[in-house]
Amino acid sequence: MTDTTEIQASPRPEIARLDRSDIGYALAMGWKDFRIAPEFGLVFSGVYVLGGLFLLFVSGGFATQTLILALGFPILAPFAAVGLYETSRRIEQNRPLDLYQIFGVIWKEKDRQIPWVGAIIVFYFLFYSFLAHMIFALFMGLSVMTNVSSSLDVFLTPNGLTMIAVELGVGGVLAFILFGLTAFSLPLLVDKEIDFMTAMLLSFEAVRLNIAVTLPWAFIIATIVLLAMIPAFLGLFIALPVLGHATWHLYRRAFIHPE
Repeated sequence: MTDTTEIQASPRPEIARLDRSDIGYALAMGWKDFRIAPEFGLVFSGVYVLGGLFLLFVSGGFATQTLILALGFPILAPFAAVGLYETSRRIEQNRPLDLYQIFGVIWKEKDRQIPWVGAIIVFYFLFYSFLAHMIFALFMGLSVMTNVSSSLDVFLTPNGLTMIAVELGVGGVLAFILFGLTAFSLPLLVDKEIDFMTAMLLSFEAVRLNIAVTLPWAFIIATIVLLAMIPAFLGLFIALPVLGHATWHLYRRAFIHPE
């Protein structure tokens, strides 16, 4: 027999034009959603905070290693972000905020498109790690290394400074590509019945067409998250829920949603 219970695909949303006032709107709405349901934000941000403390523990407190790991771990837990998006969606639709139902949505996502996005992010970071090591080896492979925890002189040589510039340039380009692919794809997948490749391409196109807004938005996210990590990651309890809710509202303005 033919299965007639398949979920119908959502119409492809059109990309809207954003202006910088939308950033202020999104942050204000993110703070409002957090105040309405702080317990949900604290639960989902706890995933990131505990992950950060775990990385701090396994890194032995070595500052450089901790920072590198800490900058990577938040985007490796997209299911916590799904919980924040679903909370904002329910507030927007005046639906009950039931933790059991929200966790049900998160649980269902494991069989849908979100895991594919997570897998791509993991492979992306593995590729970047390999590339960063290759750049380091190309510039510093023949250098006499010293203990960088007590001396940074090796990085102040012409080779060292060139290596740092190349690492920053390549890292910046790769970070922007990853941001473009993921900025709106996760809320798109929560909100619509759409495949992950289409969601990521739509996200990148929305970021590209609204670069005057999305680039400052990326800097705001990076700055807030970095500052929130300083007091033993505790600032993430507030920063991540507000930014997660705000991302939902910026997504809602970034696309025209056909009925």
